Amino acid sequence: MRFLCVLLVIAGAAIGIFYPWAMSNFSGHAIGTYRVYEGGRFRPVTVQLAASDAPVRVLVDLTARAERIAGQQRTVLTLTAAGGGRTVLAATLSFNHTDNPRQVSPQLPDKIFRDEAGVIETVTPGAYAFTVGPGDADGIDMRAVDLILRAGTGSIDERAQPAGYTLMGIGLAGLVLSRVFGRRGGGHPQNPNSQPPPRWGRNGSPRA
Repeated sequence: MRFLCVLLVIAGAAIGIFYPWAMSNFSGHAIGTYRVYEGGRFRPVTVQLAASDAPVRVLVDLTARAERIAGQQRTVLTLTAAGGGRTVLAATLSFNHTDNPRQVSPQLPDKIFRDEAGVIETVTPGAYAFTVGPGDADGIDMRAVDLILRAGTGSIDERAQPAGYTLMGIGLAGLVLSRVFGRRGGGHPQNPNSQPPPRWGRNGSPRA
């Protein structure tokens, strides 16, 4: 029972956590990384995209002097992408789900937080302008912002995360119940050889 529950927890973590992370960061191939903020200034970037690049996943790396941004409920950055005379992507980034940011250097307190802006499903060949700007969040000491584009990325099944979390919940509940009922069962049966031998005679056990 416990072994099955452990398998459910592992499978749930793989489906709900590792699979979306791997698809976002490693599927497809890199188009490029572009610095859009440095020295206190934002600047737009223009990237030539081909139809074969679709779908294009848009990621943003924020380098900041902070341990975490999980407490921020406001928008840290905004991003828009335009191509072919129309806006193809508009997103707000909060970075509030990055629990383990990357460290820039052991000698520096700066951390790198990543958030996903979205996916451009269809690409019309030509120039695409990406504009990143500040949101309404205060008190974030931003050092740099990088735009990362990945081509040919696989789409994440929206059912994966709920299914993964459900499996993890069932597995954890099973582990808890197995411990509770295991304790109620009294543990291992008592060894009869551990009892002292019966005494015969006066005040002793009667003979059979």
